[in-house]
Amino acid sequence: MNRQAQAAVLFLLGASLLHAATTDLYLRYVKEGLRPLVLAAGAALILTALATTWYEWRARRAPQAPHPSQDPHPAETVSLSKDARPVTDTHPEPRISWLLLLPLLALILLAPPALGSYSATRTGTALQEPLAYPRLPATDPLPLSVVDYAGRAVYDDGRTLTGRTVRLTGFVALEHDGTPYLVRMALNCCAADAQPVKVGLTGEVPPVLQPDTWLEITGTYTPRRAHDPVNDGPIPFIEVTRARPVPPPRDPYDESWNT
Repeated sequence: MNRQAQAAVLFLLGASLLHAATTDLYLRYVKEGLRPLVLAAGAALILTALATTWYEWRARRAPQAPHPSQDPHPAETVSLSKDARPVTDTHPEPRISWLLLLPLLALILLAPPALGSYSATRTGTALQEPLAYPRLPATDPLPLSVVDYAGRAVYDDGRTLTGRTVRLTGFVALEHDGTPYLVRMALNCCAADAQPVKVGLTGEVPPVLQPDTWLEITGTYTPRRAHDPVNDGPIPFIEVTRARPVPPPRDPYDESWNT
């Protein structure tokens, strides 16, 4: 891979990052707050590609002065092999460097879907105790994230939820025994560290549920709990009074984890 090819790959990769950051595609990889860094990385790669091209162009146009130690008769110093053919000392560029194009093509052509029920049922709940329980507004029904509801239900014993009608949004995951969960994948930085937080559904649950279907659940707190069969973590439940399918949100991940 010569300098021109390297510059082309850098330019395409930078342009792909800028495209991802100016659309919602970057949310498949990193949390929303990292958008400026993705934009900066894309711009830096494009500038590097342009600088590489410019320096290569200058090097080609600059006159090549002979080196003091250069032999003025190179033809006389070429070593010969046994069959009298000249042998040149060449170092071809390693072909394996073209494999750098694979992640670029994956970024351009294969935008991965957000993590869903397959990952959720094979990973233990990542619920952690909140640092604080902010005062909840008097809205009815009260919109909460799955992470917020689960944290208050387990670690605050539902004190701030009792008597309130809440509304949660998440995707459906079915445990091996058929128990339905409402799940959001929580992340700290990027999709690579995403882990599920699960809320069990009881009450007026739809009779037919498809994994990965996004639902808006309206219901009330219930003290019922279960233990995640993967890591024995706590899973609270919600008493469902109404459930309706909704389209996937713009940002499928829950970023309120550890905040």
